Amino acid sequence: MSFWTPALFALFIWWFSTGAILWVVKSADRSGLAARKRAVVSGLPFLALGCLGFWASLYDTSVFGAYLGFVAALAIWGWIELAFLTGVITGPNHHELPKNVPEWERFIRAWGTLAYHEMLLVATLIAMVLIDWNLGAENKFATWTFAVLFFARLSAKLNLFFGVPKINIEFLPEALAHLPSHFRHRAMNWFFPVSITALTFAAACWLERLYAAQTTGAVAGFTLLTAITVLALFEHWMMVLPIPDEKLWRWMIPTDTPTKNRRNTDVIPTAKIKGGHHGL
Repeated sequence: MSFWTPALFALFIWWFSTGAILWVVKSADRSGLAARKRAVVSGLPFLALGCLGFWASLYDTSVFGAYLGFVAALAIWGWIELAFLTGVITGPNHHELPKNVPEWERFIRAWGTLAYHEMLLVATLIAMVLIDWNLGAENKFATWTFAVLFFARLSAKLNLFFGVPKINIEFLPEALAHLPSHFRHRAMNWFFPVSITALTFAAACWLERLYAAQTTGAVAGFTLLTAITVLALFEHWMMVLPIPDEKLWRWMIPTDTPTKNRRNTDVIPTAKIKGGHHGL
């Protein structure tokens, strides 16, 4: 089986799904809270299909089962990200960070902007792991995909909190306009090398599993996992390298005017979906 087909599939669905979510969010952003809530409700069928796909993939070890689990995890993840970016499921803190607060308070306030969203992600991952464990699932690619997205996203957010040199706020929606005050613009932070090393190690582990794979389903699944992990690694490097990665999606996004909170400060966030962007 060719490695290129699942690798290119992962690349395409990462690019397209990220752009599609940003397009929906920015389009709803123009019409206010009611439109953002309608966008989240309208996305519920994708969440339902993702859950059904996850369930249907548990015992399917074929190539189709690997793709189904991968896409199901992205559908579940995508709906949760849509709910976050529209401001429907975020956290109790919707205020900008006051100046000159101590670092521990800054962390607590930053956590408050994401708390409900993070708890939903953790609960979803735990539920997927428990279902896999209790049912003895033979196909765990959906859970592994969601886990890669979760830990890559967590890593990206911690790097944004500690500070990175390049943070794109071009796609930041109005509902999250308070976030710029909670993230830091800095030349480098101690956690970035840890993140890069961990993601590189994870990609190497998937490659080792790919090399040892005995079935075409396993080859497809581990290729998809390798690709999505490498993409997460790429998104991390985009935080420090002067590469205009936003051009990948700019043409898909409706134009609008910046919000009053989008001003130059030394603490600004990213509105990308990273795993990450943590994208997806």
